Amino acid sequence: MKNSIILLFISILSIQKIHAQGCVAIRGLGAFSCATHQEDAQPPSGWILTINSRYFKSYKHFVGMVEQKERVENGTEVINHSFSTDLFLQRQFNRRVSLGFNLPIISNARSSMYEHGGNTGGPSARMSTHSFGIGDARVAFYYWMMDPLKKRKWNVQLGAGIKLPTGDYNYQDYFYKNDTTRTLGPVDQSIQLGDGGTGLTLELNSYYTLSKDFSIYGNFFYLSNPREQNGVSTARGGIPTTTSISYGSNVMSVPDQYMYRGGINYMNNEFSASLGLRKEGIPPKDLIGGSNGFRRPGYVVSVEPGVSIEKKKLVYFVNLPVAVQRNRTQSVPDMIRTQKTGVYFKGDAAFADYLINVGMVVKL
Repeated sequence: MKNSIILLFISILSIQKIHAQGCVAIRGLGAFSCATHQEDAQPPSGWILTINSRYFKSYKHFVGMVEQKERVENGTEVINHSFSTDLFLQRQFNRRVSLGFNLPIISNARSSMYEHGGNTGGPSARMSTHSFGIGDARVAFYYWMMDPLKKRKWNVQLGAGIKLPTGDYNYQDYFYKNDTTRTLGPVDQSIQLGDGGTGLTLELNSYYTLSKDFSIYGNFFYLSNPREQNGVSTARGGIPTTTSISYGSNVMSVPDQYMYRGGINYMNNEFSASLGLRKEGIPPKDLIGGSNGFRRPGYVVSVEPGVSIEKKKLVYFVNLPVAVQRNRTQSVPDMIRTQKTGVYFKGDAAFADYLINVGMVVKL
């Protein structure tokens, strides 16, 4: 099938902040392509620019997999609006080797009561904090195990890269305690622009052709952040409590994040459609380095439909991951608190129902 590109992106995380679609801080870390096994879908050399925009609204609170519906009913829910645009520039050296650079531009807004006048302060206690700027950049090297021109039935692409701490991880805004008092402090971890760590990324992208029109795909991504904490206070401009210090939640952690997905593609001339499952999240403990500090670990499992249309050197794509399972898992400070008090504890996190991803690919 000529002139066909299946363009599927990663968001995450993100990651970013990745937010397992909300307060679980997964940052978006750039786009990638999969199932590009047609002869002219993988150019022998040249530049490819992918522009991907992502939006979600998180407001449903979970402890574990149990939704705290009373938060919305009582009007005390935390609402995050997150919009980001990833600019992913890829240099194709030949059919097998490429180098990609990703830079996210992020705009976040967080509305809450507990961070300002308090959950008992009534509707007037609800105020907002914001963040805007570039996020953490990433550079990655990609290599197809076999020549896509010679091996059209199936192939595996390996990717390895470095995530740089270019995003502001100590972004500050004002917290309003009452009509006359406000305090400048770091915004919540979920809307910080970066995490403050230099990380290592590992990717695996694959496809298998079933017929002329159908193929299956699989993607795996892991970001390892060896740095344990970034030194940013979680007290929102105030003084950390003795309790938060004793549990290690008084400063923000620099967590790992992961994503894997798989599904089926349908291709018909210029039109392509896909349907798959996707899981992304923040683990409670990092692969390398310490894991203490404040984080909201957890994951989201989503059903992910998508479509794309190619017009000459342009590809337009949309995909819509819809959450079917959300889980806020126990963090290291939660574990320390459980051990010290003898009472099992697990914090909550707000999640979104879905993500909206819209973008385009330009073959330069």
